[in-house]
Amino acid sequence: MDTQVRETVVTAPPAQEFVPEAQVRERLTEGREIESRSEMSQSYYDNLVNLLRQQADSELAGGIGYVPWIAKAPNIEEKLIVAQIVKDEMRHAKACYKLLEGLGIDVDSIIAAHDYTMRVQAEGAELGTQRVSDDKRVNMFYYTIDTWTDFIMFNFCMDRAAGHQLWDVEHSSYAPWKRAIAQIAKEEVVHIHHGDTWVRKLALDPATKAEVQAALDKWYPRTMNIFGRPGTKRNALYQQYGLKQRDNDAVRAAFKAEVEAVVNEVGLRMPEWVADWENNTTPERFGA
Repeated sequence: MDTQVRETVVTAPPAQEFVPEAQVRERLTEGREIESRSEMSQSYYDNLVNLLRQQADSELAGGIGYVPWIAKAPNIEEKLIVAQIVKDEMRHAKACYKLLEGLGIDVDSIIAAHDYTMRVQAEGAELGTQRVSDDKRVNMFYYTIDTWTDFIMFNFCMDRAAGHQLWDVEHSSYAPWKRAIAQIAKEEVVHIHHGDTWVRKLALDPATKAEVQAALDKWYPRTMNIFGRPGTKRNALYQQYGLKQRDNDAVRAAFKAEVEAVVNEVGLRMPEWVADWENNTTPERFGA
């Protein structure tokens, strides 16, 4: 696997622009949202930027990763649908990077350093919760998508996972992010519907049922890893700041229940997933 790491320079506003931590806590306790960095403590700012980077880098990587499937889609209708999904993901990335830019982040440097071609090349390689570069994309985007059924199952799993993550953002204490996410969430629902439609079609066809089951066996466990470890200190801090509403395991459970409902409906089998938290000594990853 390619383990090259690129250094990204991220600039933060001067320390004197931050307010005391107690002031932020008081504001949030009163139910008041944060509108600008002038209302943030250093810690609130750092944690917000971390989550925004995760979303922005993932949206960018997702949009780019879907591009080849415009040409490979089976008919003109699907080519148009995939092209629209790509457009949506790139707009989502732009919206998140604009928020980061407003927080004083050097977005141009981040985008310039993004390796659009980085993929896990070794057949059968599994990353678990690992990343292979210093950007903050979900590690799902390091895997190759080799077939149309692969693409569909990636769409079915990853877009659904993103939708569950976005629910928390819709209730975020950072008002500009909350407003930006409203349209993004609506478009993700459309993406999820596309994946669901195709999974049902492939699973109910005896000629493609085994293939779609194999794709589910591949992509479902990978998706389960992206939500992060349960009960982390960082996630607890996110919740205290109102940047997240639920623990990682609660989000993962909601995702699992939704997948299971579709899988049972179309006669597929739920794959086994085993958490690798005990063996993972790396820092907390996406969704942490």
